[in-house]
Amino acid sequence: MQNENEAGDATPRKMTGWFGPTFFGVRDRARFAAGLEQMLGTLGGGWASGIFTGDNLITFSKNLSFLEDEAFMAAVARHATNEVERSIVWRTAVLYWAARNGLRRPGDFVECGCYKGTSARILCDALDFGDLPRRYWLYDLFEYPPGSSHTRMPEIGGDLYERTRARFADLPNVWVVKGSVPEVLHAGAPRQVAFLHIDMNAVAPEIGALEFFFDRVSPGGIIVLDDYGYQGYRDQRDAERAWFAARGCHVLELPTSQGLIIR
Repeated sequence: MQNENEAGDATPRKMTGWFGPTFFGVRDRARFAAGLEQMLGTLGGGWASGIFTGDNLITFSKNLSFLEDEAFMAAVARHATNEVERSIVWRTAVLYWAARNGLRRPGDFVECGCYKGTSARILCDALDFGDLPRRYWLYDLFEYPPGSSHTRMPEIGGDLYERTRARFADLPNVWVVKGSVPEVLHAGAPRQVAFLHIDMNAVAPEIGALEFFFDRVSPGGIIVLDDYGYQGYRDQRDAERAWFAARGCHVLELPTSQGLIIR
């Protein structure tokens, strides 16, 4: 699956890649888009291919190999239904890579901070997870308690918990759990984890999740920390970097803003 656009120079040529419209922190989208089009229009020859824009990333002349994965891109087409979800496809591809690695390790899959379950649903479809002899545990508050410091997401609250459960109704090995991390983990959590994704946008629950799950991650299992590379979450990054350093581990910061650890 591939989006296409036309370069805006004197000799128009087709530019190929993935063109996501969402860039966080942009005050004037029209002016930003015009500048982006002008910049891309300066590319010459083969450099005007393999372009990725979106999610605060602008790259060109990349292979973008995930676009060639038919199972993954079909799942993205089914479940990434808004601009943000489509713009963060490279982030989702990182999760897909980490989850496929998890299939080679013993244990269940875990996501702390699943929100609407979009990324997890994409992984489930791409991996045929419903046919696998393991569980996928999805944890989230699904609503904001009084005094919450969590990042405000537009669909938190209301019937989000019920809608997210319904999204996985056809997958009996996916468990959607409502509650505060890490407290809710003591009521039910896997003893062994092959893939761990943490995306709660708050220091205390993310460190709490690491404290609870780190020793349960199988050797060679992948831990992905969302927003680790965004400056708006620098306190989160500082706390997690210190937490891992104390255990002799170093987090790889990816251009997608994710942090990556191999257990």
